[in-house]
Amino acid sequence: MPFASLGLDADIVRAVTEHGYTEPTTIQRAAIPAVLAGRDVLAGAQTGTGKTAGFVLPILQRLGATLRGTDPRAKRRVRVLVLTPTRELAAQVEESVRTYGKYTPVKSTVIFGGVGMQPQVDRLAQSLDIIVATPGRLLDHVGQRTLDLSTIETLVLDEADRLLDMGVIHDVKRILRLLPAKRQNLLISATFADEIKSLADSLLHDPAEIEVARRNAPAEIVDQRIFLVRKEAKRHLLARLIKQGNWFQVLVFPRTKHGAHRLAEQLSKGGIAALAIPG
Repeated sequence: MPFASLGLDADIVRAVTEHGYTEPTTIQRAAIPAVLAGRDVLAGAQTGTGKTAGFVLPILQRLGATLRGTDPRAKRRVRVLVLTPTRELAAQVEESVRTYGKYTPVKSTVIFGGVGMQPQVDRLAQSLDIIVATPGRLLDHVGQRTLDLSTIETLVLDEADRLLDMGVIHDVKRILRLLPAKRQNLLISATFADEIKSLADSLLHDPAEIEVARRNAPAEIVDQRIFLVRKEAKRHLLARLIKQGNWFQVLVFPRTKHGAHRLAEQLSKGGIAALAIPG
């Protein structure tokens, strides 16, 4: 099934194709038509399943259709808000917006903490259609009256389970109270834990429910294996696997801080560069 069959415009399909994708993933096939139809969506999808494009592509499509024929010089107000738990994810999502929207008139920016406010203030003063943000910094801008959320038409909570885990859900609820009551809501989560279900019940109206992976199941792209070996042979097996597999990026989780230091030292003596990072 090509992307064009999902109802996406040629300009968006062109950008997706240039990025190396020709066929939509499972979540994209389910989510794109639902978002295009204006429905609320509750999607359970792991990282690596194409979930970001699953909501970015139809949002670009809907915005592009609205902006077509309008005066490009007229100042526009933000209509889409994407909330993410971390600055890294915010930057990644906004980069996807720019990548897939390169042939559309849609304008976006990213807002997160740990950097100066003024460049963000300057950007917010310009025409924008999409804002990708972390909750804390977004509230900072709202408090300084550099951002008005009253024109938001679509809200996306990306990796909602991590928003809960990181304790910023209180900031999210403050933001929800600042948004128009009538809007489209998209909730994306790696798991459908009870807390996510509760949040979805309070936020979503007759949502399209999409669950790509089994409840709390590991991502399909992860290859899992178990090796049953004697305790004294574990580090030797680890070293052999690293060398035979020619692995350059490996995370190892020992049981104790002392075990982490000892294993790193043993690997280093065996010619494998290793570093212990204990708590």
